[in-house]
Amino acid sequence: MTGKERNATEQAEKKRALRLRRIRDCVVIFVCLAMIIAYISSLNVITPEPEYVFAGGTSKDVPVFLIGIPLDEEEITEEAAEETGAEDDPVEAVEIGRLVRGTSVKKLIGIKEVDGVMYCRVDNTGLEGAADLYMKLENLVPTADMVVQETEVYVRTPATIYAEESGPSIASFAPKGTCLRVTGYDKMLTDGSVHKYKVEYGKKDGTAEGYVYGKYMTDTEKKAKKAYNKNGVYDKVKKDKYGYDLHGGKAKNLDYYPYERTVIEGKEFCSDARAMYLNCVSAADPDNYIKLIEKTDCNAVVVDIKDGVLAWPAETAKEWSPKSYKTAYTSLKKYRKGIDKLKETGVYMIGRIVVFNDPLYAKDHPEDCIKYGGRSTWPSAYSRDVWEYNVRLAQEAIEEFGFDEIQFDYVRFPENSYEMSRNKKTKFRNVYDEEKGQAIQNFCFYAADQIHEAGAYISVDVFGESAYGYMTAYGQYWPGISNIVDAISAMPYSDHTGGEGAWKNPYNTMKAWAKRAKKQQDYLEHPAAARTWITGYNTPYWAPTENYGEKELKAQIKALKDAGLKGGFIPWNVINDLGKYKQYKKIWNK
Repeated sequence: MTGKERNATEQAEKKRALRLRRIRDCVVIFVCLAMIIAYISSLNVITPEPEYVFAGGTSKDVPVFLIGIPLDEEEITEEAAEETGAEDDPVEAVEIGRLVRGTSVKKLIGIKEVDGVMYCRVDNTGLEGAADLYMKLENLVPTADMVVQETEVYVRTPATIYAEESGPSIASFAPKGTCLRVTGYDKMLTDGSVHKYKVEYGKKDGTAEGYVYGKYMTDTEKKAKKAYNKNGVYDKVKKDKYGYDLHGGKAKNLDYYPYERTVIEGKEFCSDARAMYLNCVSAADPDNYIKLIEKTDCNAVVVDIKDGVLAWPAETAKEWSPKSYKTAYTSLKKYRKGIDKLKETGVYMIGRIVVFNDPLYAKDHPEDCIKYGGRSTWPSAYSRDVWEYNVRLAQEAIEEFGFDEIQFDYVRFPENSYEMSRNKKTKFRNVYDEEKGQAIQNFCFYAADQIHEAGAYISVDVFGESAYGYMTAYGQYWPGISNIVDAISAMPYSDHTGGEGAWKNPYNTMKAWAKRAKKQQDYLEHPAAARTWITGYNTPYWAPTENYGEKELKAQIKALKDAGLKGGFIPWNVINDLGKYKQYKKIWNK
Protein backbone atom coordinates (compact mmCIF):
# COMPACT_ATOMS: atom_id res chain seq x y z
CA MET A 1 0.00 0.00 0.00
CA THR A 2 1.43 3.28 -0.98
CA GLY A 3 1.77 6.25 1.37
CA LYS A 4 -0.97 8.06 -0.42
CA GLU A 5 -3.35 5.08 -0.03
CA ARG A 6 -2.48 4.69 3.68
CA ASN A 7 -3.18 8.41 4.24
CA ALA A 8 -6.56 8.13 2.50
CA THR A 9 -7.47 5.10 4.58
CA GLU A 10 -6.49 6.88 7.83
CA GLN A 11 -8.57 9.90 6.87
CA ALA A 12 -11.58 7.66 6.16
CA GLU A 13 -11.15 5.93 9.54
CA LYS A 14 -10.99 9.30 11.30
CA LYS A 15 -14.17 10.49 9.56
CA ARG A 16 -15.93 7.24 10.46
CA ALA A 17 -14.82 7.57 14.10
CA LEU A 18 -15.99 11.21 14.16
CA ARG A 19 -19.42 10.19 12.83
CA LEU A 20 -19.66 7.44 15.45
CA ARG A 21 -18.75 9.90 18.23
CA ARG A 22 -21.40 12.35 16.99
CA ILE A 23 -24.03 9.64 16.84
CA ARG A 24 -23.04 8.48 20.35
CA ASP A 25 -23.21 12.05 21.66
CA CYS A 26 -26.64 12.55 20.08
CA VAL A 27 -27.83 9.28 21.64
CA VAL A 28 -26.52 10.39 25.04
CA ILE A 29 -28.19 13.79 24.69
CA PHE A 30 -31.42 12.14 23.53
CA VAL A 31 -31.35 9.70 26.45
CA CYS A 32 -30.67 12.55 28.90
CA LEU A 33 -33.50 14.64 27.45
CA ALA A 34 -35.78 11.62 27.58
CA MET A 35 -34.84 11.08 31.21
CA ILE A 36 -35.44 14.77 31.99
CA ILE A 37 -38.78 14.77 30.17
CA ALA A 38 -39.75 11.54 31.93
CA TYR A 39 -38.85 13.10 35.28
CA ILE A 40 -40.73 16.29 34.54
CA SER A 41 -43.67 14.30 33.27
CA SER A 42 -43.70 12.39 36.54
CA LEU A 43 -44.17 15.78 38.21
CA ASN A 44 -46.99 16.52 35.76
CA VAL A 45 -45.11 19.61 34.44
CA ILE A 46 -44.59 20.70 30.82
CA THR A 47 -42.14 23.46 29.83
CA PRO A 48 -43.45 26.02 27.35
CA GLU A 49 -41.37 29.00 26.30
CA PRO A 50 -41.99 32.13 28.46
CA GLU A 51 -44.23 34.66 26.66
CA TYR A 52 -46.50 37.60 27.42
CA VAL A 53 -50.22 36.84 27.23
CA PHE A 54 -53.45 38.38 28.51
CA ALA A 55 -55.90 37.47 31.25
CA GLY A 56 -59.21 36.59 29.60
CA GLY A 57 -62.50 35.10 30.70
CA THR A 58 -66.24 35.45 30.95
CA SER A 59 -66.26 37.92 33.83
CA LYS A 60 -64.58 41.26 34.47
CA ASP A 61 -61.84 39.70 36.60
CA VAL A 62 -59.87 36.45 36.45
CA PRO A 63 -58.77 34.22 39.39
CA VAL A 64 -55.14 33.62 40.40
CA PHE A 65 -54.14 30.50 42.34
CA LEU A 66 -51.51 28.96 44.57
CA ILE A 67 -50.96 25.25 43.90
CA GLY A 68 -49.65 22.84 46.50
CA ILE A 69 -50.42 20.20 49.13
CA PRO A 70 -53.18 21.25 51.56
CA LEU A 71 -51.84 22.28 54.97
CA ASP A 72 -54.12 19.83 56.73
CA GLU A 73 -53.29 16.92 54.38
CA GLU A 74 -51.62 14.93 57.16
CA GLU A 75 -54.80 15.17 59.23
CA ILE A 76 -56.97 13.55 56.56
CA THR A 77 -58.09 10.12 57.68
CA GLU A 78 -57.61 7.11 55.46
CA GLU A 79 -61.38 6.82 55.00
CA ALA A 80 -61.72 10.51 54.06
CA ALA A 81 -58.76 10.25 51.69
CA GLU A 82 -60.50 7.46 49.80
CA GLU A 83 -63.68 9.56 49.50
CA THR A 84 -61.93 12.75 48.37
CA GLY A 85 -59.20 11.20 46.27
CA ALA A 86 -56.55 12.96 48.36
CA GLU A 87 -54.69 9.66 48.63
CA ASP A 88 -54.00 9.70 44.86
CA ASP A 89 -53.81 13.46 44.22
CA PRO A 90 -53.25 15.58 47.35
CA VAL A 91 -52.43 18.73 45.31
CA GLU A 92 -55.05 21.51 45.30
CA ALA A 93 -55.44 24.93 43.68
CA VAL A 94 -56.40 27.74 46.07
CA GLU A 95 -57.68 31.06 44.72
CA ILE A 96 -55.74 33.91 46.37
CA GLY A 97 -56.78 36.92 44.27
CA ARG A 98 -58.21 38.18 40.99
CA LEU A 99 -56.80 40.13 38.07
CA VAL A 100 -58.69 42.66 35.98
CA ARG A 101 -59.58 41.07 32.67
CA GLY A 102 -57.19 42.25 29.97
CA THR A 103 -54.13 42.44 32.27
CA SER A 104 -50.87 41.44 30.56
CA VAL A 105 -48.99 38.63 32.37
CA LYS A 106 -45.83 36.63 31.69
CA LYS A 107 -46.44 32.98 30.99
CA LEU A 108 -43.62 31.08 32.74
CA ILE A 109 -42.27 27.53 32.59
CA GLY A 110 -44.61 25.27 34.47
CA ILE A 111 -48.01 23.78 33.71
CA LYS A 112 -49.81 21.64 36.26
CA GLU A 113 -53.00 19.66 36.20
CA VAL A 114 -55.25 19.69 39.26
CA ASP A 115 -58.58 17.87 39.24
CA GLY A 116 -58.58 17.80 35.45
CA VAL A 117 -57.93 21.54 35.10
CA MET A 118 -54.71 22.81 33.53
CA TYR A 119 -52.91 25.67 35.30
CA CYS A 120 -49.97 27.71 34.02
CA ARG A 121 -47.37 29.49 36.15
CA VAL A 122 -47.42 33.27 35.62
CA ASP A 123 -45.62 36.42 36.70
CA ASN A 124 -46.36 40.18 36.70
CA THR A 125 -49.74 39.71 38.37
CA GLY A 126 -49.43 42.77 40.59
CA LEU A 127 -50.32 40.67 43.63
CA GLU A 128 -48.18 41.00 46.75
CA GLY A 129 -45.92 38.06 47.48
CA ALA A 130 -46.19 36.98 43.85
CA ALA A 131 -44.30 33.68 43.89
CA ASP A 132 -45.31 30.50 42.07
CA LEU A 133 -48.69 31.89 41.10
CA TYR A 134 -50.88 30.07 38.61
CA MET A 135 -53.81 30.86 36.36
CA LYS A 136 -56.09 28.50 34.50
CA LEU A 137 -54.68 27.86 31.05
CA GLU A 138 -58.09 28.67 29.56
CA ASN A 139 -57.81 32.20 31.02
CA LEU A 140 -54.60 33.01 29.14
CA VAL A 141 -55.07 34.30 25.59
CA PRO A 142 -52.45 35.47 23.09
CA THR A 143 -54.02 38.80 22.05
CA ALA A 144 -55.93 41.59 23.79
CA ASP A 145 -58.93 41.29 21.48
CA MET A 146 -59.54 37.73 22.70
CA VAL A 147 -59.94 38.51 26.41
CA VAL A 148 -63.76 38.78 26.33
CA GLN A 149 -64.93 35.17 26.14
CA GLU A 150 -68.68 35.42 26.71
CA THR A 151 -70.77 33.68 24.05
CA GLU A 152 -74.10 34.67 25.60
CA VAL A 153 -75.41 37.05 28.24
CA TYR A 154 -78.68 37.30 30.16
CA VAL A 155 -80.65 40.48 30.78
CA ARG A 156 -80.74 41.27 34.49
CA THR A 157 -82.16 44.79 34.06
CA PRO A 158 -84.61 45.36 31.16
CA ALA A 159 -82.48 46.83 28.40
CA THR A 160 -82.79 48.90 25.27
CA ILE A 161 -81.15 47.28 22.23
CA TYR A 162 -79.39 49.97 20.20
CA ALA A 163 -79.16 49.91 16.43
CA GLU A 164 -75.63 51.33 16.43
CA GLU A 165 -72.49 51.08 18.54
CA SER A 166 -73.01 54.64 19.81
CA GLY A 167 -75.87 57.09 19.83
CA PRO A 168 -79.56 56.89 20.79
CA SER A 169 -80.97 54.95 17.80
CA ILE A 170 -83.28 52.25 19.19
CA ALA A 171 -83.53 48.88 17.47
CA SER A 172 -85.52 46.84 20.00
CA PHE A 173 -85.97 45.99 23.66
CA ALA A 174 -84.99 42.99 25.82
CA PRO A 175 -87.03 42.20 28.95
CA LYS A 176 -85.57 40.74 32.14
CA GLY A 177 -84.31 37.16 31.76
CA THR A 178 -83.74 37.34 27.98
CA CYS A 179 -80.77 35.37 26.63
CA LEU A 180 -78.74 37.23 24.00
CA ARG A 181 -75.98 35.68 21.89
CA VAL A 182 -72.76 37.72 21.99
CA THR A 183 -71.15 38.46 18.62
CA GLY A 184 -68.71 41.17 19.74
CA TYR A 185 -68.29 44.24 21.92
CA ASP A 186 -67.38 47.91 21.58
CA LYS A 187 -64.81 48.40 24.34
CA MET A 188 -63.71 47.15 27.72
CA LEU A 189 -63.74 49.44 30.76
CA THR A 190 -60.87 49.85 33.21
CA ASP A 191 -62.42 47.39 35.66
CA GLY A 192 -62.51 44.64 33.01
CA SER A 193 -66.24 44.88 32.33
CA VAL A 194 -67.69 45.36 28.86
CA HIS A 195 -69.22 48.72 27.98
CA LYS A 196 -71.58 47.41 25.29
CA TYR A 197 -72.02 43.92 23.90
CA LYS A 198 -72.87 43.38 20.27
CA VAL A 199 -75.66 40.80 20.36
CA GLU A 200 -78.12 38.90 18.27
CA TYR A 201 -81.78 39.33 19.12
CA GLY A 202 -84.95 37.88 17.70
CA LYS A 203 -87.24 39.57 15.20
CA LYS A 204 -90.44 38.36 13.61
CA ASP A 205 -88.59 37.63 10.39
CA GLY A 206 -85.45 36.13 11.97
CA THR A 207 -82.57 37.62 13.92
CA ALA A 208 -80.74 40.94 13.87
CA GLU A 209 -77.72 42.48 15.59
CA GLY A 210 -77.64 45.37 18.01
CA TYR A 211 -75.89 46.65 21.13
CA VAL A 212 -76.76 46.46 24.84
CA TYR A 213 -75.04 48.00 27.86
CA GLY A 214 -72.96 45.39 29.69
CA LYS A 215 -73.90 46.78 33.11
CA TYR A 216 -77.44 45.43 32.64
CA MET A 217 -76.30 41.90 31.79
CA THR A 218 -75.27 38.87 33.85
CA ASP A 219 -73.96 35.39 33.06
CA THR A 220 -76.80 33.04 33.98
CA GLU A 221 -80.55 32.93 33.54
CA LYS A 222 -81.00 32.31 37.27
CA LYS A 223 -79.11 35.46 38.20
CA ALA A 224 -80.95 37.45 35.55
CA LYS A 225 -84.39 36.47 36.77
CA LYS A 226 -83.64 36.95 40.45
CA ALA A 227 -85.15 40.09 42.00
CA TYR A 228 -82.64 42.33 43.75
CA ASN A 229 -83.44 42.37 47.47
CA LYS A 230 -80.41 43.64 49.37
CA ASN A 231 -81.48 46.27 51.87
CA GLY A 232 -84.86 44.51 51.72
CA VAL A 233 -85.99 46.73 48.84
CA TYR A 234 -87.95 44.01 47.04
CA ASP A 235 -89.78 43.00 50.22
CA LYS A 236 -90.71 46.65 50.77
CA VAL A 237 -91.98 47.38 47.28
CA LYS A 238 -94.09 44.19 47.24
CA LYS A 239 -96.13 45.73 50.04
CA ASP A 240 -96.67 49.02 48.19
CA LYS A 241 -100.13 48.52 46.74
CA TYR A 242 -103.22 50.61 46.21
CA GLY A 243 -106.62 49.43 47.42
CA TYR A 244 -107.57 48.34 43.93
CA ASP A 245 -105.87 47.98 40.56
CA LEU A 246 -105.02 51.35 39.04
CA HIS A 247 -103.71 49.65 35.88
CA GLY A 248 -100.28 51.21 36.28
CA GLY A 249 -98.56 47.91 36.96
CA LYS A 250 -96.88 46.47 40.04
CA ALA A 251 -93.98 48.00 41.91
CA LYS A 252 -92.41 44.56 42.36
CA ASN A 253 -92.01 44.27 38.57
CA LEU A 254 -89.58 47.18 38.41
CA ASP A 255 -85.78 47.02 38.75
CA TYR A 256 -83.98 48.16 41.91
CA TYR A 257 -80.45 46.99 41.22
CA PRO A 258 -78.20 49.75 42.60
CA TYR A 259 -75.79 51.68 40.38
CA GLU A 260 -72.99 53.98 41.48
CA ARG A 261 -73.84 57.62 40.94
CA THR A 262 -72.41 59.00 37.73
CA VAL A 263 -69.61 61.55 38.05
CA ILE A 264 -68.96 63.58 34.90
CA GLU A 265 -65.39 64.73 34.57
CA GLY A 266 -65.07 68.49 34.92
CA LYS A 267 -68.73 68.95 35.90
CA GLU A 268 -69.93 68.89 39.50
CA PHE A 269 -73.50 67.81 40.19
CA CYS A 270 -75.64 70.36 42.05
CA SER A 271 -76.69 68.28 45.07
CA ASP A 272 -78.27 71.15 47.06
CA ALA A 273 -79.95 73.45 44.56
CA ARG A 274 -81.41 76.86 45.32
CA ALA A 275 -82.90 77.15 41.86
CA MET A 276 -84.91 79.65 39.81
CA TYR A 277 -87.27 78.61 37.01
CA LEU A 278 -87.36 80.57 33.71
CA ASN A 279 -89.65 79.74 30.80
CA CYS A 280 -88.31 80.15 27.26
CA VAL A 281 -89.54 83.76 27.06
CA SER A 282 -87.59 84.74 30.18
CA ALA A 283 -84.59 82.61 29.23
CA ALA A 284 -84.21 84.49 25.94
CA ASP A 285 -84.33 87.85 27.77
CA PRO A 286 -83.00 87.15 31.27
CA ASP A 287 -81.46 90.52 32.31
CA ASN A 288 -83.95 91.33 35.11
CA TYR A 289 -83.69 87.82 36.53
CA ILE A 290 -79.91 87.96 36.42
CA LYS A 291 -80.07 91.02 38.70
CA LEU A 292 -81.87 88.86 41.27
CA ILE A 293 -79.40 86.02 40.83
CA GLU A 294 -76.47 88.35 41.42
CA LYS A 295 -78.05 89.78 44.58
CA THR A 296 -78.77 86.35 46.10
CA ASP A 297 -77.17 82.93 46.58
CA CYS A 298 -79.25 81.37 43.81
CA ASN A 299 -76.98 78.62 42.44
CA ALA A 300 -79.08 76.97 39.71
CA VAL A 301 -81.50 77.94 36.95
CA VAL A 302 -84.06 75.71 35.22
CA VAL A 303 -84.85 76.98 31.71
CA ASP A 304 -87.35 75.62 29.22
CA ILE A 305 -86.13 73.82 26.11
CA LYS A 306 -89.55 72.44 25.21
CA ASP A 307 -92.89 72.94 26.94
CA GLY A 308 -95.61 72.85 24.31
CA VAL A 309 -93.44 75.08 22.18
CA LEU A 310 -89.75 74.73 21.37
CA ALA A 311 -87.45 77.48 22.64
CA TRP A 312 -85.52 77.59 19.33
CA PRO A 313 -85.83 75.79 15.97
CA ALA A 314 -83.72 72.75 16.86
CA GLU A 315 -82.35 70.63 14.02
CA THR A 316 -83.66 67.53 15.77
CA ALA A 317 -87.20 68.88 15.56
CA LYS A 318 -86.73 69.71 11.88
CA GLU A 319 -86.43 65.98 11.25
CA TRP A 320 -88.67 64.53 13.95
CA SER A 321 -91.37 67.16 14.53
CA PRO A 322 -91.64 69.75 11.73
CA LYS A 323 -94.57 71.55 13.39
CA SER A 324 -92.44 72.14 16.51
CA TYR A 325 -89.58 73.36 14.34
CA LYS A 326 -91.76 75.85 12.48
CA THR A 327 -93.42 77.25 15.63
CA ALA A 328 -90.31 77.68 17.80
CA TYR A 329 -90.46 80.68 20.13
CA THR A 330 -87.27 82.45 19.09
CA SER A 331 -84.13 82.10 17.03
CA LEU A 332 -81.08 80.03 17.91
CA LYS A 333 -79.02 83.23 18.11
CA LYS A 334 -81.35 84.99 20.57
CA TYR A 335 -81.84 81.91 22.75
CA ARG A 336 -78.09 81.28 22.85
CA LYS A 337 -77.47 84.90 23.86
CA GLY A 338 -79.83 84.54 26.82
CA ILE A 339 -78.36 81.20 27.92
CA ASP A 340 -74.82 82.58 27.67
CA LYS A 341 -75.76 85.53 29.89
CA LEU A 342 -77.16 83.16 32.52
CA LYS A 343 -74.04 80.95 32.35
CA GLU A 344 -71.84 83.99 32.96
CA THR A 345 -73.35 84.28 36.46
CA GLY A 346 -71.83 80.88 37.31
CA VAL A 347 -75.13 79.15 38.04
CA TYR A 348 -75.70 75.46 37.38
CA MET A 349 -77.72 75.27 34.13
CA ILE A 350 -80.66 72.86 33.86
CA GLY A 351 -82.59 72.48 30.60
CA ARG A 352 -86.22 71.39 30.98
CA ILE A 353 -87.96 69.22 28.37
CA VAL A 354 -91.61 68.22 28.54
CA VAL A 355 -91.62 64.68 27.13
CA PHE A 356 -94.93 62.87 26.67
CA ASN A 357 -97.30 65.85 26.73
CA ASP A 358 -96.47 67.22 23.28
CA PRO A 359 -99.45 68.28 21.10
CA LEU A 360 -97.23 69.40 18.21
CA TYR A 361 -95.40 66.08 17.98
CA ALA A 362 -98.80 64.39 18.26
CA LYS A 363 -99.98 66.23 15.14
CA ASP A 364 -96.87 65.11 13.29
CA HIS A 365 -97.05 61.51 14.50
CA PRO A 366 -100.54 60.34 15.55
CA GLU A 367 -99.28 56.76 15.09
CA ASP A 368 -97.09 57.25 18.20
CA CYS A 369 -99.95 58.54 20.35
CA ILE A 370 -102.49 56.95 22.65
CA LYS A 371 -105.79 56.63 20.80
CA TYR A 372 -108.69 57.25 23.16
CA GLY A 373 -112.19 58.39 22.30
CA GLY A 374 -111.22 58.78 18.67
CA ARG A 375 -108.41 61.23 19.47
CA SER A 376 -104.62 60.82 19.43
CA THR A 377 -103.16 63.82 21.20
CA TRP A 378 -100.81 62.36 23.86
CA PRO A 379 -97.59 60.66 22.68
CA SER A 380 -97.42 57.25 24.33
CA ALA A 381 -94.68 56.46 26.83
CA TYR A 382 -94.52 53.05 25.12
CA SER A 383 -93.40 54.62 21.84
CA ARG A 384 -89.65 54.36 21.27
CA ASP A 385 -89.76 57.07 18.60
CA VAL A 386 -91.00 59.53 21.24
CA TRP A 387 -88.16 58.42 23.53
CA GLU A 388 -85.58 58.91 20.84
CA TYR A 389 -86.88 62.31 19.70
CA ASN A 390 -86.75 63.80 23.18
CA VAL A 391 -83.33 62.36 24.00
CA ARG A 392 -81.89 63.55 20.68
CA LEU A 393 -83.31 67.01 21.42
CA ALA A 394 -81.65 66.94 24.83
CA GLN A 395 -78.32 65.91 23.32
CA GLU A 396 -78.53 68.76 20.81
CA ALA A 397 -79.19 71.22 23.66
CA ILE A 398 -76.20 69.92 25.61
CA GLU A 399 -73.95 70.28 22.57
CA GLU A 400 -75.26 73.70 21.55
CA PHE A 401 -75.52 75.39 24.94
CA GLY A 402 -73.48 73.34 27.38
CA PHE A 403 -76.29 72.50 29.83
CA ASP A 404 -75.08 70.88 33.04
CA GLU A 405 -78.28 68.88 33.43
CA ILE A 406 -81.39 67.90 31.51
CA GLN A 407 -84.68 67.82 33.40
CA PHE A 408 -87.42 65.70 31.83
CA ASP A 409 -90.98 66.65 32.79
CA TYR A 410 -94.25 64.84 32.05
CA VAL A 411 -92.49 61.48 32.18
CA ARG A 412 -95.78 59.67 32.54
CA PHE A 413 -99.01 58.60 30.95
CA PRO A 414 -102.01 61.04 31.07
CA GLU A 415 -103.79 61.88 34.32
CA ASN A 416 -106.87 59.98 33.16
CA SER A 417 -104.92 56.77 32.48
CA TYR A 418 -107.16 54.85 34.87
CA GLU A 419 -110.26 55.58 32.77
CA MET A 420 -108.28 54.99 29.58
CA SER A 421 -107.15 51.59 30.84
CA ARG A 422 -110.67 50.50 31.72
CA ASN A 423 -111.81 51.30 28.19
CA LYS A 424 -110.95 48.27 26.07
CA LYS A 425 -110.97 50.39 22.91
CA THR A 426 -108.02 52.49 24.05
CA LYS A 427 -104.84 51.88 22.04
CA PHE A 428 -101.72 52.55 24.12
CA ARG A 429 -99.27 51.40 21.38
CA ASN A 430 -97.76 48.87 23.80
CA VAL A 431 -95.34 47.11 21.44
CA TYR A 432 -93.20 45.31 24.05
CA ASP A 433 -95.98 44.26 26.43
CA GLU A 434 -94.79 46.48 29.30
CA GLU A 435 -96.73 47.68 32.31
CA LYS A 436 -97.02 51.47 32.51
CA GLY A 437 -94.60 51.64 35.42
CA GLN A 438 -92.11 49.53 33.49
CA ALA A 439 -92.31 51.79 30.43
CA ILE A 440 -91.62 54.87 32.56
CA GLN A 441 -88.67 53.23 34.31
CA ASN A 442 -87.29 51.85 31.05
CA PHE A 443 -87.40 55.33 29.53
CA CYS A 444 -85.47 56.62 32.55
CA PHE A 445 -82.76 53.97 32.03
CA TYR A 446 -82.50 54.86 28.34
CA ALA A 447 -82.48 58.62 28.91
CA ALA A 448 -79.99 58.47 31.79
CA ASP A 449 -77.48 56.45 29.78
CA GLN A 450 -77.69 58.74 26.77
CA ILE A 451 -77.63 62.02 28.72
CA HIS A 452 -74.67 60.89 30.82
CA GLU A 453 -72.72 59.93 27.71
CA ALA A 454 -73.52 63.35 26.24
CA GLY A 455 -71.82 64.90 29.28
CA ALA A 456 -74.71 66.06 31.48
CA TYR A 457 -76.68 64.93 34.52
CA ILE A 458 -80.36 63.99 34.42
CA SER A 459 -83.40 64.75 36.56
CA VAL A 460 -87.05 63.74 36.24
CA ASP A 461 -90.15 65.56 37.47
CA VAL A 462 -92.87 63.52 39.19
CA PHE A 463 -96.25 64.13 40.79
CA GLY A 464 -96.24 64.29 44.58
CA GLU A 465 -98.54 61.25 44.55
CA SER A 466 -95.67 59.07 43.34
CA ALA A 467 -94.29 59.09 46.90
CA TYR A 468 -97.50 57.72 48.44
CA GLY A 469 -96.42 54.09 48.40
CA TYR A 470 -98.13 52.59 45.38
CA MET A 471 -97.83 52.47 41.61
CA THR A 472 -99.84 55.35 40.18
CA ALA A 473 -102.26 54.93 37.28
CA TYR A 474 -99.95 56.98 35.04
CA GLY A 475 -96.89 54.82 35.79
CA GLN A 476 -94.84 56.89 38.25
CA TYR A 477 -93.48 55.09 41.32
CA TRP A 478 -90.91 56.98 43.39
CA PRO A 479 -88.24 54.32 44.11
CA GLY A 480 -88.39 53.04 40.53
CA ILE A 481 -87.34 56.48 39.24
CA SER A 482 -85.12 57.68 42.10
CA ASN A 483 -82.99 54.56 41.68
CA ILE A 484 -81.91 55.68 38.20
CA VAL A 485 -81.73 59.46 37.77
CA ASP A 486 -79.44 62.00 39.45
CA ALA A 487 -82.27 64.14 40.84
CA ILE A 488 -85.97 63.50 41.34
CA SER A 489 -88.11 66.63 41.39
CA ALA A 490 -91.57 66.14 42.85
CA MET A 491 -94.41 68.69 42.68
CA PRO A 492 -96.20 68.58 46.05
CA TYR A 493 -97.79 72.02 45.65
CA SER A 494 -99.82 73.02 48.65
CA ASP A 495 -103.01 73.43 46.59
CA HIS A 496 -102.49 70.01 45.01
CA THR A 497 -101.52 68.10 48.16
CA GLY A 498 -103.13 67.57 51.52
CA GLY A 499 -106.79 68.22 50.80
CA GLU A 500 -109.06 71.24 51.20
CA GLY A 501 -107.35 74.25 52.77
CA ALA A 502 -103.91 72.62 52.88
CA TRP A 503 -102.42 75.72 51.24
CA LYS A 504 -103.15 77.70 54.39
CA ASN A 505 -100.43 75.82 56.28
CA PRO A 506 -97.53 75.30 53.86
CA TYR A 507 -95.13 73.93 56.50
CA ASN A 508 -97.40 71.14 57.76
CA THR A 509 -98.60 70.26 54.27
CA MET A 510 -95.06 70.00 52.91
CA LYS A 511 -93.75 68.20 56.01
CA ALA A 512 -96.44 65.50 55.81
CA TRP A 513 -95.64 64.89 52.15
CA ALA A 514 -91.87 65.02 52.60
CA LYS A 515 -91.94 62.33 55.31
CA ARG A 516 -93.58 59.99 52.80
CA ALA A 517 -90.99 60.83 50.17
CA LYS A 518 -88.13 60.27 52.62
CA LYS A 519 -89.51 56.83 53.42
CA GLN A 520 -89.44 55.96 49.72
CA GLN A 521 -85.92 57.35 49.38
CA ASP A 522 -84.79 55.10 52.23
CA TYR A 523 -85.84 52.02 50.26
CA LEU A 524 -82.80 52.54 48.05
CA GLU A 525 -79.05 52.21 48.57
CA HIS A 526 -78.23 55.13 46.27
CA PRO A 527 -81.33 57.33 45.81
CA ALA A 528 -81.36 60.41 43.61
CA ALA A 529 -81.10 63.86 45.14
CA ALA A 530 -84.62 64.95 46.12
CA ARG A 531 -84.81 68.43 44.57
CA THR A 532 -88.40 69.56 45.08
CA TRP A 533 -90.67 72.00 43.26
CA ILE A 534 -92.34 74.25 45.83
CA THR A 535 -95.38 76.53 45.56
CA GLY A 536 -94.19 79.91 44.27
CA TYR A 537 -97.58 81.42 43.37
CA ASN A 538 -100.68 82.60 45.23
CA THR A 539 -103.01 79.75 46.22
CA PRO A 540 -105.22 78.01 45.39
CA TYR A 541 -104.36 78.48 41.74
CA TRP A 542 -108.02 78.35 40.60
CA ALA A 543 -109.14 81.15 42.97
CA PRO A 544 -106.19 82.65 44.90
CA THR A 545 -106.90 83.63 48.49
CA GLU A 546 -103.47 83.10 50.09
CA ASN A 547 -100.56 85.34 49.15
CA TYR A 548 -97.36 83.30 48.99
CA GLY A 549 -94.41 85.45 49.90
CA GLU A 550 -91.08 84.92 51.64
CA LYS A 551 -92.64 83.45 54.79
CA GLU A 552 -94.69 80.79 52.98
CA LEU A 553 -91.82 79.68 50.75
CA LYS A 554 -89.34 79.51 53.60
CA ALA A 555 -91.84 77.36 55.51
CA GLN A 556 -91.89 74.85 52.65
CA ILE A 557 -88.10 74.81 52.41
CA LYS A 558 -87.76 74.24 56.15
CA ALA A 559 -90.30 71.40 56.02
CA LEU A 560 -88.27 69.63 53.34
CA LYS A 561 -85.08 69.86 55.38
CA ASP A 562 -86.80 68.85 58.62
CA ALA A 563 -88.08 65.69 56.89
CA GLY A 564 -84.61 64.85 55.61
CA LEU A 565 -84.95 65.89 51.95
CA LYS A 566 -81.84 67.96 51.37
CA GLY A 567 -81.52 68.09 47.57
CA GLY A 568 -82.79 71.64 47.31
CA PHE A 569 -85.84 73.40 45.84
CA ILE A 570 -87.28 75.16 42.78
CA PRO A 571 -90.19 77.60 43.17
CA TRP A 572 -92.85 77.00 40.50
CA ASN A 573 -94.20 80.18 38.96
CA VAL A 574 -95.27 79.43 35.41
CA ILE A 575 -95.26 83.04 34.18
CA ASN A 576 -92.04 83.94 36.04
CA ASP A 577 -93.77 86.87 37.75
CA LEU A 578 -90.81 89.20 38.40
CA GLY A 579 -92.68 91.03 41.16
CA LYS A 580 -93.37 87.73 42.92
CA TYR A 581 -89.71 86.67 42.54
CA LYS A 582 -88.62 89.98 44.11
CA GLN A 583 -91.15 89.47 46.90
CA TYR A 584 -89.50 86.24 48.05
CA LYS A 585 -85.97 86.73 46.72
CA LYS A 586 -84.39 86.05 50.14
CA ILE A 587 -85.35 82.36 49.90
CA TRP A 588 -82.38 81.83 47.58
CA ASN A 589 -79.90 82.92 50.24
CA LYS A 590 -78.04 80.31 52.24
